[in-house]
Amino acid sequence: MNEREKEIVHKLSRRELLRYTLLGTAGLMFSDGLAMKALQALQAPPALKPKAKSVIQLWMWGGPCHLDTFDPKPGAGSDYEGPFTSPIKTNVDGILINQLLPELAKMADKYSIIRSMTHGSNAHETAAYMTQTGFRPGDGLTHPGIGAVVSLFKGYEAGYKGLIPPYIVLTQLLGRFSESGFLGFRAAPFATGGDPNAARFVVEGVVAEGVSDARQRSRRDLLLKLDKLRQQFKDDPQIQAFNEAEAQAYDLILGEAGKVFDLSTESEEVRARYGKTTFGQSCLMARRLVEKGVPYIAVNFGGWDTHKQHFQAMNQKLPQLDKGLSALIQDLSDRGLLSTTVVWWGGEFGRTPRVQYEAPWNGGRGHYGPVFSSLVAGGGFKGGYVVGSSDARGEEVKDRPVYPSDLIGSIYALLGIPPDAKVPHPQGLDVPVVPPTWDGTSNLNLLKEIMAL
Repeated sequence: MNEREKEIVHKLSRRELLRYTLLGTAGLMFSDGLAMKALQALQAPPALKPKAKSVIQLWMWGGPCHLDTFDPKPGAGSDYEGPFTSPIKTNVDGILINQLLPELAKMADKYSIIRSMTHGSNAHETAAYMTQTGFRPGDGLTHPGIGAVVSLFKGYEAGYKGLIPPYIVLTQLLGRFSESGFLGFRAAPFATGGDPNAARFVVEGVVAEGVSDARQRSRRDLLLKLDKLRQQFKDDPQIQAFNEAEAQAYDLILGEAGKVFDLSTESEEVRARYGKTTFGQSCLMARRLVEKGVPYIAVNFGGWDTHKQHFQAMNQKLPQLDKGLSALIQDLSDRGLLSTTVVWWGGEFGRTPRVQYEAPWNGGRGHYGPVFSSLVAGGGFKGGYVVGSSDARGEEVKDRPVYPSDLIGSIYALLGIPPDAKVPHPQGLDVPVVPPTWDGTSNLNLLKEIMAL
C-alpha cells in the first residue's frame, strides 16, 4: 500500500473499515490514483437514518461538459481538452478539477464527485425526464420529478404549514417535461420568475414591479372599504374561507413570510461572496429558503447547451459557477445547515468529449449521455470522494456506472423516503418513487460508499 492509500484508509472510521472487512470486501479500490472509493458492502448495510431536511438542486440546463468541470483529462490532447490544459489540484489529494474553479478546489473535502453518471440518451427531453424522475420513458406513465415527490412526502404529507410553497424553482421552470407528472397541480413547483440580482427581486405573484409595499397596502385598504358584500356576509363560511386565503396571500406579499425574497436584507459582503449574477444570487436565495424550512429548491442555471463557441461560454459560466456554488456550500456549512441539506449539481447529460472543431460548430461540444458527472454535498453525503470513473478520454464509463435512479434513490433515502415507497397515483396504480431496476438487468444501486450510514 502506497502513502496515498494509507492516508485515505486512515480517513475511514474504524467502524466503516471493520464493516467492509467483515462483509468480505477484499480491499479498497482506487480509481486511476485519483481518490478513494470504498467498495460497496457485499451485504446490505443497516437501514439509513434520515439526515436531510431539504434539497438544493443546481440544474445546469443544457448539459455541462464533464471534461470541462469535474472530470478533466490532462494529456488527452487539444481535441478533447481544448484550451483547458491545466486542471488544478484540490484540497483532497489526487482530485483534479477545471482550472476555472479555484474556490471549489479549496473545499473538495465538503463534496463528492460522481464521474460515472450514465443513461445513454442525447435528447434534451428524454435525458431531462430521466435525470429528474429516475425513470426511463415508455411505461405509459408521466412520472413526477424529484422536486414534486419531495414536496409531497416532506411537504404537504408531512404537515408542512409554511406560506411559501414546498417546491420553489429559481427562476424559470426546469422545462421540457412535466415536473409534477401524474401528481398534478398540488405537487407542481412555484417558479419565481424575476431576477434575484436585480435592484428588486420581482417574484411572480408576490412582488409587483413598480408597485411599492405602501401602495399595495393602500390598494388593499381601498378594496376592503368598497367590498360591501364581504362586510354584509362576513359570518358566511365561504366568505370566511375567502378572507383567510386573502390574508395568507397578503402575508406573503406584505408580511414576514414574503421578506425571505428581499435580498436587500443581506450584507453587500455576503452578496458579493456569492457573485452579483443571477446564478450567484439564486444560490443565496436558495440558502434563505432552506432557513425557512422549504423542502425542495431548484436553481435553473441555463446556457450550457454549447454547440458553438463552447469555450467562450465556459470562460463566462465557470467562474459564476465557482463563486456561487462554493459560497453556497461554505455558507450552509458555517450556519450548521449543510449536514441537513443536500446540494446536488448537474444537468441532463454531458457533452461530447471530442471538441467539434469542424464547421458549422467551430469549437463546440454536442449532447452526450453515455457518461457525465454530478456533484453532491451535505445532507448525509460525505465529502472528499470520487465515485466511479470514465475512460481516458471521457467517452465511456470505466467503472461503477451510476444511473439516474441510483442517485435520486440515494437522495430520497437520505431524506427518509424509502426507495420502495409508493407515489399516490390517481388511478390507484402501484408506483414506486424510483424503479427497482434501470434496464431490466441493472438493479437499484444506492451510493452507499458516500452516504453516512
